[in-house]
Amino acid sequence: MAAAATAGVSRTSAAAANNNNSEFRFFLSCDISLPLAFRVLQAPIPLPAQDGLDKKVSELFVECRLYIDGVQFGLPVNTRLESSGPPYCWNELITLCTKYRDLTSLAQLAFTVWDVSSGEGRSVVGGATIFLFNSKKQLKTGRQKLRLWPQKEADGRVPTTTPGKVPRNERGEVERLERLVNKYERGQIQHVDWLDRLAFSAVDRVKEKECEKLENSFPSLVVEFCSFEHRVVFQESGANFYAPAPVSLSNELVTVWDPELGRTNPSEHKQLKLARSLTRGIIDKDLKPSSNERKFLQRIIKYPPTRAIQADERQLLWKFRFSLMTEKKALTKFARSVDWSDIQEAKQAVELIGKWETIDVADALELLSPDFKSEEVRAYAVSVLERADDEELQCYLLQLVQALRYERSDKSRLAHFLVNRALSNIEIASFLRWYVVVELHDHAHARRYYSTYDMLEDEMMKMVAREDGDEDGFRLWQSLSRQTELTAQLCSVMKDVKNVRGSAQKKVEKLRQLLSGVFSELTNFDEPIRSPLAPKILLTGVVPQESSIFKSALTPLRLTFKTTSGGASKIIYKKGDDLRQDQLVIQMVSLMDRLLKLENMDLHLTPYRVLATGQDEGMVEFIPSSSLAQILSDHRSITSYLQKFHPDEDGPFGITAQCLETFIKSCAGYSVITYIMGVGDRHLDNLLLRDDGCLFHVDFAFILGRDPKPFPPPMKLCKEMVVAMGGTESQYYTRFKSYCCEAYNILRNNSSLILNLFKLMERSNIPDISSDENGSLKLQEKFRLDLDDEEAIHFFQALINESVSALFPQMVETIHRWAQYWR
Repeated sequence: MAAAATAGVSRTSAAAANNNNSEFRFFLSCDISLPLAFRVLQAPIPLPAQDGLDKKVSELFVECRLYIDGVQFGLPVNTRLESSGPPYCWNELITLCTKYRDLTSLAQLAFTVWDVSSGEGRSVVGGATIFLFNSKKQLKTGRQKLRLWPQKEADGRVPTTTPGKVPRNERGEVERLERLVNKYERGQIQHVDWLDRLAFSAVDRVKEKECEKLENSFPSLVVEFCSFEHRVVFQESGANFYAPAPVSLSNELVTVWDPELGRTNPSEHKQLKLARSLTRGIIDKDLKPSSNERKFLQRIIKYPPTRAIQADERQLLWKFRFSLMTEKKALTKFARSVDWSDIQEAKQAVELIGKWETIDVADALELLSPDFKSEEVRAYAVSVLERADDEELQCYLLQLVQALRYERSDKSRLAHFLVNRALSNIEIASFLRWYVVVELHDHAHARRYYSTYDMLEDEMMKMVAREDGDEDGFRLWQSLSRQTELTAQLCSVMKDVKNVRGSAQKKVEKLRQLLSGVFSELTNFDEPIRSPLAPKILLTGVVPQESSIFKSALTPLRLTFKTTSGGASKIIYKKGDDLRQDQLVIQMVSLMDRLLKLENMDLHLTPYRVLATGQDEGMVEFIPSSSLAQILSDHRSITSYLQKFHPDEDGPFGITAQCLETFIKSCAGYSVITYIMGVGDRHLDNLLLRDDGCLFHVDFAFILGRDPKPFPPPMKLCKEMVVAMGGTESQYYTRFKSYCCEAYNILRNNSSLILNLFKLMERSNIPDISSDENGSLKLQEKFRLDLDDEEAIHFFQALINESVSALFPQMVETIHRWAQYWR
């Protein structure tokens, strides 16, 4: 049997997983070269009233047999369940000894459900069989609903007497909807969050009505096979087993299977090897590209890192590799042109990379992506990173920790580099430790990150106190470990506060009571603890009377800590919320702020600190500010609010010129950044304004174009913000657009760095990143790299005009305000 691609585990959406209360559920997870395996999840059905089955079933087991050409293959496999009643949940992995490559086109699985609750033997509930290949010899994928034949064991003969497939003439609306859901889960129907929720709700209602009508219908069983990137077709060795239908004169679409599809052409392969042989190296050294070839090469070099290089482009890069060695931007494209599976070619490439013009750090990050497996290439990338100072390294630290999962060994060159830099900078050490701790929850790569954690601990413990008064390694590691103890105590405090019933004021009183009583050790630490958000700041204890909570279902704590310098540090602690996505977005805001400032453009951004200390907890720096919704409610306009803190009778709109300029610049900065990042769910409650005029965004639960609201504008630019600038005809609004366009072009020029950082995050467990395979491409589209700077200015000005004039978001904002009011 031939496969076009390896398999990935498919997941049933939450909406589809709960939309029928009369189904057994299975989960099949497999790879073309691995044994058949499936996970029995649950059976949420009330069993039909039959002989011996009119009682509450407490013990069931499912038996699975594999039949090949009507003959049982291997031993049956089963899983047992003890339960007091529905739903019946097995949640146990079953693996068969047969591999996919051993199957024939008539292979089928036979499932029988047994009731063993009586203790006097077993009685059959029902059975069903399913062929693994359809009539077109394609491997079945996705959810397959089988009809159980009551009181019958599954029959594996051909033809079978217990077919699980419902005959076409008996299929109704439910079966049609289930086929559509199956297509949706396989990615054949586009996902639109708000529309999907409505659709699945309607599906639920239809199924409920059908269940009421068909009280005596057959029980069902659902098997979910994994999905492949391409269709998997059965083929016997030699000629293609599947004979296509004869071509007719009708307009019907005819499918023809080509057994050579995807295979290497031997003639082209031989020519490629000859062109890249060692003996060609002597000739290629003197080759110079023609004028047209030079233009073609320059166009290839300017490709974004997300764009694949075609075969002819790879051949051209290899042919003129020697003449390209002086162009540092060409190295990553050359590395992509190399066949790293060819030992001789890889050896040539490594030698050339060592002599190449040294690349920039942004390009080195590309070489650490999962696209490059060669240890020599990745080691070269690390050698380039070693030139970065600590401030720049912190901008990429989150992604470099993610890059560890792509290394070939636990103690890689990258791991040693990160640990060594952490030893000389306590901030890098603290953040590196936390980033690694969060990844320990990823079972697939836990061993890798445990190794890095142990390496960091061992190396830090060996450090000796220096003469400048720095702490020794043991005390430094203890100060970092106590951060974990602090978060554990704060988690306990939050649990006690959440258990309090009543108003928010009662919960605040309970918090202060806990901090002054049971958790009084938090008010005065035995030794100062380094702030997880800013490790150079030493915290000495919490101030109970200045601590409070936010009005939210998760009741996040707002804590005020005393510091050794005599100041205060305000921190928000959250439990039950995944802050890893917010952490990523704020890191990108901080990076973009740095890139803009390097071009002498300060847009007064507020990249407040966010740190995920677990998969569902973390800390956020508290910035004194007010939401635009609150400001408009209390002051009627943004201008009135700013006049309160920065009045100036001679200034524009009665505000100091500096304050207005700060407001305009910050609006421009966040308009550009939230557009590029595709930040969704923007409303006046998550747009905050500081007293000095700095506007900033919070709450980044939706990025890369996802938005719970329909028809969102390209960027959040409400009319109140435009009015504060004097309206669309004012000079200040013109200045705002000018800042936007200038910032957009600066960030476009640094698009490779931003795209490379996102590429390293693709396999992280961050919701909007890991669930979207085209996330990097969506980000690339926002940069419009096909335009020159002048065209980009016109493009972005059109986006601004579209956002300002959008009417639907204003209506949605009004609905949101009413919802908040009644809440």
